[in-house]
Parts: sequence; structure tokens; C-alpha cells
Amino acid sequence: MNSPNHVAVVPDGNRRWAKKHGLHVTEGHRRGAEAMHAVAEHLRSRQIKYLTVWGFSTDNWKRNDDEVHNIFDLLELWIKKDIPWMREKNVRLRHIGRFKELPQSLQGAISQAVTLTSHNTGMTLNLAFNYTGRAEIIDAMRGLIDSGDLFLPEVCRPELDEKLFSRYLYTDGMPDVDLVIRTAGEFRLSNFMLWQTAYSELFFSESLWPDFGIEELEKALNTYSERRRYFGGD
Repeated sequence: MNSPNHVAVVPDGNRRWAKKHGLHVTEGHRRGAEAMHAVAEHLRSRQIKYLTVWGFSTDNWKRNDDEVHNIFDLLELWIKKDIPWMREKNVRLRHIGRFKELPQSLQGAISQAVTLTSHNTGMTLNLAFNYTGRAEIIDAMRGLIDSGDLFLPEVCRPELDEKLFSRYLYTDGMPDVDLVIRTAGEFRLSNFMLWQTAYSELFFSESLWPDFGIEELEKALNTYSERRRYFGGD
């Protein structure tokens, strides 16, 4: 079976799931976190090398303050709870997004997990938190300008190409995304990994994220395996 090397997930539907079941929105996010753990474990067992999950968009600051802070608290608890799992299963955690805008306690939890798992060589789990694709491209451009590479004398200025620019993205050193999975019947990228998904295969599921199980995940992987990727060729 042809398997993707890098899977990215846009887990929509936590709030709709909670409303559907007459529960507080926080319970929807909690159930969504459980679903994400199951997906990560299954992809790890399938030897998928990279998984990127979108936990919080820079646009999500527009939401109710209570919901935003509940999401922060839930993520902090999840990270602390799953550090033993990541260390046991050889999973490396990386954060992508605007880190310094997050609460100090959450920054501390993420930093600790990143440090403790930095030498793991199995799956790399990218946590896209306080992230959007356009923000990443802007930050990459700022990094490129700050590096001075664009202002070297003409004789030694490096050629500005995709390879050079990619070094300044949050995902430096990682392959582009092969498969994007989005749930809850939404059919768009919504400013997610705009650079890295240029040639990605897309799988859209009607399932609300807390209901997205291994069977639906396998359907996405099987669909990917049946597709031929040309990258502009024949």
C-alpha cells in the first residue's frame, strides 16, 4: 500500500458535536483531543513519519474568551499527560506557529515536551497552534530579511528559490504534506499550510471530528493509496 509520508489534519466539528449532544463546548474540545490521540497512535503504528495537527488558528482569538482559555488549558493538560506516551513511543513533538503570543504556562508545557522528545526518531508530531499559513509565510519572509541573505553583495548572493525560502518556514527540514484530512463537511484549506500543501492530496470527511475514528482514517489512507501523483508531469 502506498502510504503518505506526511499527513496533516484539520479537525473541524468539535463545537458542532457538543451542540448536537447538548454538551458544553469544552466537552467537544475534550472529545476532540481524545480522537486526535487515537489518530496519532494509529498513524504512528502505520509508520507515518510526520503528522501535523491544527489545534488553534491565529483567527481563533476572535472566539469567546472563555472558550479560548479553555482550549489553552486543555492543550496544556493534554501535553503534560501525553509526554510519557511520546517518550515511550519515540514520538517527537514540534510546535509550529506564533509561540510568544501564547500564555506563559502553555509556553512552558510545550517547551518542556519539545525538549524531552527532541531526540526521538519515530514520528514527528507538529502541533500547529496559533498558526495560519499566511502568518507563516510572513514570518518566513521576516526571517529571510533578518538573516541578511537578501542584502549580500551580488557576487555571493544566494539564488532566492523555493529551497532557500523553505528554510525559513516553521517546517524547515520536513517534507511537504502528502495528504490533508479535513472533517465536518468543510471543503477548503482555510489558510492552513499554504506552502506545504501545494501538491497535497485532499480528503474531506462528513464526520464531526470527535466522531472521526480509525475506520474513517483508514478510508482516507486507502483513498490516498489509489491516487497517482504527477507533480506537473505525465
